[in-house]
Amino acid sequence: MIHPPLTTPGQFAVGCNYWASHAGTKMWKDWQPAMVEADFRQLSVAGLQLLRVFPLWPDFQPIEQLYAGGGQPQEIRMGETALVASDMMQKDVALAGVSPLMLSRFAQMADLAEKYHLKLIVGLVTGWMSGRLFVPPALQGRNVITDPVALMWQMRFVRCFVHHLKDRPAILAWDLGNECNVMAPAPSHEAAYLWTASITGAIRREDTTRPIVSGMHSLDEPNAAAAWRIPDQAELLEVLTTHPYPLWSPHTDQDAINTLRTLLHSTAQTRWYADIGQTHAFVEETGTMGPMISSDKTAADFLRTVLFSLWAHDCRALLWWCAYDQKHLSHPPYDWQAVERELGLFRVEGEARTPKPALQELTAFRAFMDQLPFESLPPRRAEAVCILTDHQEQWGVALSSFILAKQAGLEMEFQYCNQPLRPAKVYLVPSISGTGPMPGAFWRELLAQVEKGAVLYVSMQDGFLSPFDHIFGVTVESRTRRSSPVRIHFLSADDADPISLQAPIQLKLRLQGAEALASESDGNPIFIRSAYGQGCVYFLGAPLESALADVPAAFDAPYWRIYQSLADHIAADKLVHKTEPSVGVTEHALSEQKAVIVVINYSPEARQAFLSFAADWQPEHALHGALPTLLETGWHCSLPANDAAVFTLIRKKK
Repeated sequence: MIHPPLTTPGQFAVGCNYWASHAGTKMWKDWQPAMVEADFRQLSVAGLQLLRVFPLWPDFQPIEQLYAGGGQPQEIRMGETALVASDMMQKDVALAGVSPLMLSRFAQMADLAEKYHLKLIVGLVTGWMSGRLFVPPALQGRNVITDPVALMWQMRFVRCFVHHLKDRPAILAWDLGNECNVMAPAPSHEAAYLWTASITGAIRREDTTRPIVSGMHSLDEPNAAAAWRIPDQAELLEVLTTHPYPLWSPHTDQDAINTLRTLLHSTAQTRWYADIGQTHAFVEETGTMGPMISSDKTAADFLRTVLFSLWAHDCRALLWWCAYDQKHLSHPPYDWQAVERELGLFRVEGEARTPKPALQELTAFRAFMDQLPFESLPPRRAEAVCILTDHQEQWGVALSSFILAKQAGLEMEFQYCNQPLRPAKVYLVPSISGTGPMPGAFWRELLAQVEKGAVLYVSMQDGFLSPFDHIFGVTVESRTRRSSPVRIHFLSADDADPISLQAPIQLKLRLQGAEALASESDGNPIFIRSAYGQGCVYFLGAPLESALADVPAAFDAPYWRIYQSLADHIAADKLVHKTEPSVGVTEHALSEQKAVIVVINYSPEARQAFLSFAADWQPEHALHGALPTLLETGWHCSLPANDAAVFTLIRKKK
């Protein structure tokens, strides 16, 4: 039986990725248990719960290829020692080419973790680390993802390691390895699937009691050309992992790390993985990538906001990269990569290990979690489903949609157009592209839900839908390519300023029952609304989401007003309403009479957020930050920069 993955729904753990403070990747060869114990003591006192640790592959499996005459491969040995099978077969170190000394050192580390109440996620095939490939000598030059010899020895290593270490109680989960999709190219998603299935199978041959987590970075959608796909990993594993570094992830290196887009990156990507994979996901690595990106204070502000956001969206855990700075180390990869040297929660200066402000945020968040009057946070109320379609760059569209919805006060989940349609009051189909963006059967099912009362929004890159005209109450008179950005003029009195977008295609529309909410400069309707059955449909003739994906500071402009039209349809169902686009609100029902409200300031500036509550509901107790106060102008919630307010809301007795 597989244990529940990491944490149960609504719970959250904090931790970091760990290499020994004195040695980094050389910790296993330069084994100093006293240093490791001091590190663990320090991390435990700081309130950390989880450490992700790495048995460096060539240290633990130091196999070498020996050659005969003419350079012909003769035999793989461990040094000069022959690998002889015993009655233990692949569990035996003698056949697997695994170092007994390294196994004993890892066991010692696991026992120290248990002593200091730390749980371990073990990255088994650690062949890639911080910009350097680490491969046993016998396998160098082989594609370690697809080469059968390399795969055989990986499976032997994994079975042997898991067999000998599985009784250590500190080990919480097995991780396939550190970003193994970077070790070598996989020529197809089938090849990536087979590698994943092989390593997963080797783990489960020895241990069926622990979850297996992905350990991968930058998975892709199911219809992508990329080999490493969210559904494949979700099919084979219990837990997916995100490594949401703003510097490295697509579309996220646009704005300052303490501003809206960057702060929502971790949450949006982790929910994207979890929703599409229909499983659990957590942030296994994140960080700011050091002082060339931000000051220590800004990094702490970033982390504080991200922690509250992940917790509110059931993203299970956050592990910082990494425990200790590594600028005192001179061996590769630290000698190669300046960006890898100052990423720790602690500075390392001689014998001193001094904490940075980011560590204080992890400590404070752990203390906040421990004092909560409930064991787990109920799931947030989500009113909308964002449907990602074929022939689009889906992560960019997903991220923009998530941000715009958050600004408008609309909470969404994700799904693909090849998955069963999820029930929702609002459906978003953003930035459709290509002549076949979704199966016809799915489109008809979606329209059936609108006929029953749902709201549908579609925006267009260059996509085709059929049927279209009578659904949206328009006739397409002509289709042309644009030579310049489109300016969108809202037609309501309170929307005086137009917004501009890059849009490749113009559809000249004639209204046939639809209402124009916005038009182009030449009067052509571009944002329209129409009744459909008992529901309502919206069409935007521009790719709002994909157009904003790579525009710096894009979300400072009021593009979210388009999504506000959708959010207005579910306003009566919400307990809390807000007006400030840089503030996010989630609702979590404890009972019919009580809810937890999480209000997050995704801005580096303090905010006085105006809130309104549903009839008969009022704030009760503050769990973090200030309780909203009732002034002449209404309820106001005081939010420091990059911080949150968490409070209970209670239904008043009549």
